[in-house]
Amino acid sequence: MDIRSNTMQALLGKPAAEFTLADITGFMKENGIGMVNFMYPAADGRLKTLNFVITNEQYLHSILTSGERVDGSSLFPFIEAGSSDLYVIPRLRTAFIDPFAELPTMSFLCAFFDKDGNRLESSPEYTLVKAKKAFTEATGMTYEAMGELEYYVSAPEDEQTAMYPAVDQKGYHESAPFAKFNSFRTQCMYYIALAGGKIKYGHSEVGNFKLNGRIYEQNEIEFLPTDVEEAADNLMIAKWIIRNLAYEYGLDTSFAPKITEGKAGSGLHIHMRIMKDGKNMMLDGNGNLSDIARRAIAGMMVLAPSITAFGNANPTSYFRLVPHQEAPTNICWGDRNRSVLVRVPLGWTAKRDMFSQANPNDKEMHIDASNKQTVEIRSADCSADIYQLLSALCVACRYGLELPDGLDIAAKTYVDVNIHKEENKDRVASLEQLPDSCVASAEQLVRQRAAYEDKGIFSPAMIDSIIARLRAYNDTNIREEVKKRPELMSEMVRKYFYCG
Repeated sequence: MDIRSNTMQALLGKPAAEFTLADITGFMKENGIGMVNFMYPAADGRLKTLNFVITNEQYLHSILTSGERVDGSSLFPFIEAGSSDLYVIPRLRTAFIDPFAELPTMSFLCAFFDKDGNRLESSPEYTLVKAKKAFTEATGMTYEAMGELEYYVSAPEDEQTAMYPAVDQKGYHESAPFAKFNSFRTQCMYYIALAGGKIKYGHSEVGNFKLNGRIYEQNEIEFLPTDVEEAADNLMIAKWIIRNLAYEYGLDTSFAPKITEGKAGSGLHIHMRIMKDGKNMMLDGNGNLSDIARRAIAGMMVLAPSITAFGNANPTSYFRLVPHQEAPTNICWGDRNRSVLVRVPLGWTAKRDMFSQANPNDKEMHIDASNKQTVEIRSADCSADIYQLLSALCVACRYGLELPDGLDIAAKTYVDVNIHKEENKDRVASLEQLPDSCVASAEQLVRQRAAYEDKGIFSPAMIDSIIARLRAYNDTNIREEVKKRPELMSEMVRKYFYCG
């Protein structure tokens, strides 16, 4: 049996949330797995790795139960070198077989603990744990999320890739041979699924262009809604897999929000839904958007100015957040509207049987698809720390549910027009703008930090660190500077090409 051809859930015959120490150690012994990787996110948003070779069962038991020490000051700027030792303990439910390792290797995402054996209050992954718990305690409901992971693939142009050229900026859902990297994307999707990622679909995206002898093609992998912690883990592992597989293929990949002027940028749209007893609370009994959903949206409208501090974390983020690039610039929401900050996507609420219309040989199907309904925030990109971003969105939705005037706020910020069109400029003038730089986002976080620090979710040290990092970019007038000195954008793109 090739243990790399199945997910751990399939191999162990139980959901990942039920994995035990005996399950993991027994599986490793039975399948001759002699290596272990501990993986954990640091302040740069990337996964770090600690390797172990397993010499005996006692040692395996020791590392899985006691973890190992790491230097926290090398991982996070808010941890001082004088008291920097942290523990990392594997989270067994995240176990997966490393598809790239030459030797059979079991990998885990880890949790951070402090010197007293408590979860590290300021770690990104524990911040999300706290945000999720506070949401459920306050509302009696659960918060689920999923991401749309956009990225560019690039390679030198050659005789083969020059054939069947795609139309510039018209790559959306393009098929081979006009799309050149579909097979790479599907291989990524397969590996992500083996690692436990819950994938909805993948496709080529709008962006494609040629520059300096290379072809660039934008792709997207979208996930299914799931527990918000699992959603974050899915995205972290997915980015790691995409980069490693690209390296094996001799391709280059970038999750950067903008890699050249005038071409589609890459976002990290986050869809979310609120659940109770297995039922999606985003719709009311008539199939319309519920008051719960509207209040959650209101929270995102109020905290939108500071959400960019978590979701748009380097200066190139603000080259993407400009009009006419399918990226938001104003704080508003709407139905099926891609010019707004928060979109309510088409949600299978027509109450008509589309299946039998397309397939007249089959009987009518009346399927309840209400659980598919989500709302989507479109501002973030992969410069974000994914755990911090999802924590902030979880906080914002709870905040909205607690606002006494949440429905009024939702009504005032709703738009049903394309706000980028000239005839709607008066409506645009009435809307608040998203921040236009890292510095501006930092100042909004200063103004709204109490909402995130409430209930002990975001530690003050983490918030201070985010503010300091954003201010250090000193990019207040970055858009004007680029107009005066166009080569500055290329310099910044090169600097942040591998961000996140």
